[in-house]
Amino acid sequence: MSPLFAYIGPGAGFAFLGSFLSLIASFFLTAASLLLWPFRAGRAMIRRKLSLRRAKIRRIIFLGLDGLDPRLTERYMAEGKMPNFSRLKQQGSFHRLRTTFPALSPVAWSTFATGVSPAKHNIFDFLNRSLKTYIPELSASKVRPAQGVLRIGRLRLPFSRPSVEMRRKSESFWKILGEHSVGSTILRVPITFPPEDFNGRLLSAMCTPDLRGTQGSFTLFSTRLERPETEGGCRCPLRRSGEYLEGSLEGPDNELIDGAGTLALPFRLAVRQGSTSATLEIAGESHRLQRGEYSPWIRLAFNAVPGVAIRGIARFLLTETSPEISLYATPIQIDPESPALPISHPSYYSAYLAKLLGSFATVGMAEDTWALNEGAIGEAEFLTQAYSIMNEREAMFENALAHTRRGVVACVFDTSDRVQHMFFRHLDGGGDARWAGVIENLYQRMDRLLGKTMENVDDGTILFALSDHGFCAFRRAVNLNSWLHRNGYLALNGDATESGRYFQGVDWSRTRAYCLGLSGLYLNLRGRESCGVVAAGAEAEALKNELIAKLSGLPDNKHDETAIRQVYATSHLYKGPYLGAAPDLIIGYNEGYRTSWDAAVGKVTAHVIEDNPKAWSGDHCVDPVLVPGVLFCSRKIDSDDPGIEDMAPTALDLFGLSAPAWMDGKSVFRPV
Repeated sequence: MSPLFAYIGPGAGFAFLGSFLSLIASFFLTAASLLLWPFRAGRAMIRRKLSLRRAKIRRIIFLGLDGLDPRLTERYMAEGKMPNFSRLKQQGSFHRLRTTFPALSPVAWSTFATGVSPAKHNIFDFLNRSLKTYIPELSASKVRPAQGVLRIGRLRLPFSRPSVEMRRKSESFWKILGEHSVGSTILRVPITFPPEDFNGRLLSAMCTPDLRGTQGSFTLFSTRLERPETEGGCRCPLRRSGEYLEGSLEGPDNELIDGAGTLALPFRLAVRQGSTSATLEIAGESHRLQRGEYSPWIRLAFNAVPGVAIRGIARFLLTETSPEISLYATPIQIDPESPALPISHPSYYSAYLAKLLGSFATVGMAEDTWALNEGAIGEAEFLTQAYSIMNEREAMFENALAHTRRGVVACVFDTSDRVQHMFFRHLDGGGDARWAGVIENLYQRMDRLLGKTMENVDDGTILFALSDHGFCAFRRAVNLNSWLHRNGYLALNGDATESGRYFQGVDWSRTRAYCLGLSGLYLNLRGRESCGVVAAGAEAEALKNELIAKLSGLPDNKHDETAIRQVYATSHLYKGPYLGAAPDLIIGYNEGYRTSWDAAVGKVTAHVIEDNPKAWSGDHCVDPVLVPGVLFCSRKIDSDDPGIEDMAPTALDLFGLSAPAWMDGKSVFRPV
């Protein structure tokens, strides 16, 4: 997962105002549902009996550990530091798991869910681009505004709720199982926003926006006068007013009143001189803060018009008290008890979990990697936050296991991915000695989580513990847009040598190729891109072959290493109805290298290869053959080369169902 796209959200528009027409429609739908209930219940009973006869097992548990690397796992098992993984391997099986091209979480987990290649599920990266404007868009979902508005002066009353489009295609295995009366509980599996309607329960994950409609934007309030440029969040002033410091926490835009702008919550902070604590007054309540300790989740209400509020939650952290005072606020999450956008199925499931277990993070990338990258919080505060979110997830997972006697329980833990991204530079003593053991400790925590999960395995249950990809270092950053410019494939206006973000300043009439996102390179194809110049067919194929030849083995002369291991034509990797939306080439970076932060957002800079200075120092956006995932199973599997696409057909097979012909994967068990 990447923190690059904090401001590239699924779109504005929150479902905080239901219309009168929606209420009427809901009434008639409810009445019809009650009348049809006896028939539906009878059909469900017949299906349930049939599925019970077919099933080979009673329950499947998928424990997803995002980014768990096989090399580190094997190393720590050999050193006796992961006894539960060693026990699971001995009792069942362990294999390296083939990942997707590219090895990105949204791509791989979409393949996990559907059993198909990216060309069939339409997710190729975190970003795709508008073919009209070349501006990047979030690949997984899009919020579309309400259709029709009643205007009364400046007041805007929508006739309907905004709609949320899921851009992942194909069918998930849990939806297919549900059609055969096998229920599932799906917790935080990436690319499940918006939640789909199926026979089961689901809590959305990656690409779920925050309350501002972004992918997670922190705020750092401070008495410091300087306001350096910040990515992934904003720095705002704390102003003295008598005995208090005052600030304003920005929320979503007010779309009910023309020209109203952004909604905000004013707050006051009382800090006694020489004290390490403070009192925060916000949203009509007071909260005691201690320096270095997170507040609990605080519920916030942004009032749009009288009687209509958009509700969110945030945690606060007092990071400095002397001589300057600084206060960090997490991204404002959608409140699970009163969600402004759909984040669970059924819609009440998030509220049920919050009432039962306490409030919890809901944004897709809940661990605030950008705050650590930008120095808003430190390593210790990041780890505290990450493991707090893991604890929330564990409680949900344990609840699901306790209440699911039959069916599927799938839960993905992101902690293993996020901590490795931010602490890989410290692995094996390569960085600050204080953090040298963080990743080893992380793997031991994952081992303890596995041990708890194994307590739920019996003769009728199969457990899969898997990761979507592995990990490696990210020391050097490659800007292919800069390389394309230097080598005559990308042109800038006038005599410019650099461009702005989102290709600002690019001359598309003279540009044949461009780079966007974390792994893809696109041709500027005539008839596809609005300003395309490369003819489809022979000319495009020749250009792809030329770029593959020049970029494969691209050297980093400063370090006498190879930056790009291999470049792949996507037309040779997979087939499917959405191949036309894929990048034309997938860049297989070598270990230690990755696309640069600037290249990912369409920027040309002075350097082609340079050091990566950020805390984000581990990654997996490399040649996928270098970063397979792991697959542990509580039973021996029959496949010698399992891939993540095999998980969906395996789940269907274990419940006695044949995989649809369109699935690319195969069950990891031989037919009995």
